[in-house]
Amino acid sequence: MRYRSQSVAYWYFAVALLLFALQLAFGFLSAVKYLGPDPLRAVLPFDVSKTLHTNLLVVWLIAGFLGAAFYVVPEESEVELHSPRLAYWTLALLTVTGVAAVVGYLFGWTAGNKLLEQPLPIKVSLVVVMLLFAYNIVRTLARGARITATAGILVAGIFGAALLYLPSLLEFSNYTIATFYRWWTIHLWVEGVFELIQGGLLAFLLLRLTGIDRDTVEKWLYIVVGLTFATGLIGTAHHYFWIGVPEYWLPLGGFFSALEPLPFLGMAIMAYTALRRIEEPPANRVALHWALGSAMVALIGAGILGLAHTWPAVNRWTHGTLITPMHGHLAFFGAYAMIVLGVITYSLPFLTGNPDAEERRGGLGLWSFWLQVGGMTGMTMAFAAAGVAQVYMERILGFGYLETQGKIQVHIQMLLAMSLVFTTGVLLFLWDFFVRHPRRGIHLREPTAEPGPTETAPL
Repeated sequence: MRYRSQSVAYWYFAVALLLFALQLAFGFLSAVKYLGPDPLRAVLPFDVSKTLHTNLLVVWLIAGFLGAAFYVVPEESEVELHSPRLAYWTLALLTVTGVAAVVGYLFGWTAGNKLLEQPLPIKVSLVVVMLLFAYNIVRTLARGARITATAGILVAGIFGAALLYLPSLLEFSNYTIATFYRWWTIHLWVEGVFELIQGGLLAFLLLRLTGIDRDTVEKWLYIVVGLTFATGLIGTAHHYFWIGVPEYWLPLGGFFSALEPLPFLGMAIMAYTALRRIEEPPANRVALHWALGSAMVALIGAGILGLAHTWPAVNRWTHGTLITPMHGHLAFFGAYAMIVLGVITYSLPFLTGNPDAEERRGGLGLWSFWLQVGGMTGMTMAFAAAGVAQVYMERILGFGYLETQGKIQVHIQMLLAMSLVFTTGVLLFLWDFFVRHPRRGIHLREPTAEPGPTETAPL
């Protein structure tokens, strides 16, 4: 960390990790409900626990993205953050808004629009959060010595997420119209601007952890941005297959969905290119694992598994089954959760005033990494097995929903077992963040020159 104001990122990361833990708790409760009689059904039905699980995911990722921006932008722009005080007020408003939304869901305070369940006051508060962030970061960029592609694309992704949240403020009584516009926010977040955020953060970590030069990283970053816009915009059509829209959305959704893995392939190639430039392992090998892992797991989860069931001819059978969370869990974890955890792991020694912690070559950090990756892989396989069985029994053999659920219990049990493995990895990460490396102060590094171009690994 080169600038004192970067320390605000620590508190964003702390809030993000606490919300992450809460998200896991509600996810586990939701999975348990598949196994039989639910003693909490009267006070916490499945629709509420699932809503909390999915919405907490979005809130903790946003907290992580904003914290990452407050860490990366000053360092990339070579200037102190415009207003650390405003950044703290922004975090306070985000935290209060998130807590109010969680409590509101428990008491039935919801807009009822799937994945955008936030009531209007909560949505307005989130818009204010993004406006405060935008003002602070724009003033910072304006004062900086430079605007790099890494910082610029990261900030553009967050700004895009704020802009695309605006359609959620509109309410429609017609279900088809409401669903049509809902994906302008949800799809264009997760398969659009969030990919820009991932690309910007991945580029930052690769620059700091490997010997790759900035020109090479930024060339790949521009390729990723281009592929994201070329595939993601019209790729929204794969959400329109079965909601009553004209049939021309079927070929559009099928074709552009087939291209949507390309941005993740670009990030994987960028990571592999950086890996070839490493002359010796960095001190913080754990952060490198998270960075490279994000690129590779995202390619599998978001790219390949997404493609596997978004063809119209396949999606007609898999839509609304456990095949969807198979793709969704590994996609969100690989593309967005892992990159946030990577930035946290990289920045933690400097944010906590523990410079010795920069020497992170293994131990607890790697155990956390592999338990989370292994646990999520196992959960994905359990979802896949349950989903395939569900499709065959329900959609082909004609079994009823409850009868089918009774026959796939073994896969749900495996899902819960692997979720415990994943949770163990998360708990180790929380222990590492809050206990093993407590915050003692601020560790400022001396500015170092960025590595120059090398001739060993051409673009």
